[in-house]
Amino acid sequence: MDRIFVEGHRGYCAKYPENTLISFEAALDLGVDGIEFDVWLTSDKVPVLMHDGNALRTCGVNKHLRDMTLSEAKQLEASYSTKFGDRYVGLGKQVEVPTLEELLKLCAEKRPDVVLGVEIKEYTEETVDLTVALLKKYGFFDGCCFYAFNARIIKYLKTKYGAHTMGYPDFQMKEWESGTYDYYDDIGLSLTLVKSEILPIYKAKNLPIHMYCADNDADVDLFIREGAPFITANDPIPLMKRLGLIS
Repeated sequence: MDRIFVEGHRGYCAKYPENTLISFEAALDLGVDGIEFDVWLTSDKVPVLMHDGNALRTCGVNKHLRDMTLSEAKQLEASYSTKFGDRYVGLGKQVEVPTLEELLKLCAEKRPDVVLGVEIKEYTEETVDLTVALLKKYGFFDGCCFYAFNARIIKYLKTKYGAHTMGYPDFQMKEWESGTYDYYDDIGLSLTLVKSEILPIYKAKNLPIHMYCADNDADVDLFIREGAPFITANDPIPLMKRLGLIS
């Protein structure tokens, strides 16, 4: 890798409602190397993008995506009014709950070179299979990286698809079993863990460390000092300025 890889977390979620098309498009336009997003399935088995699964925080509706059809999910507005007020209310498709396919179409049109950080949030093999099928359909699978806080899903991604995977420290993972680290290509460490006394334990595993999230100069400098080859940011601008990618 020639330089540190810059990933936009849930798009450009410091400035736009997370996991929405307006957020992803802003990140793509900013010039990040990759974007991260979170995948769930609706009740009619369509991969859609939202972090929590339950729509309460970002959409104001206390219902889980797995209990909605796609049509019902599309009635939600993910404008995240508790964070942004009415700034993004009423923008229609830009702040709907997007399908994975809608994001892939956007990326294929604007940035076919972008790397996708695919966080599997619904821990079923069906979710993986449907997600991989769409990524292959649009030509993104070979260049993307899959994330999950579930050891069984990481193993399934690696053994069935040969996917590039990133897991997390064992104590953060569900369904952990001995040997799970063997299925990791990278390991993800949060800012809290990078600042902690246990960082050397994970450095000693000799896996590339994907650090998240650095949104100010101090945290950017910390991650760079600790040798992160991949850095995720809610606001990529401080990192991109530090790397000389933007002025």
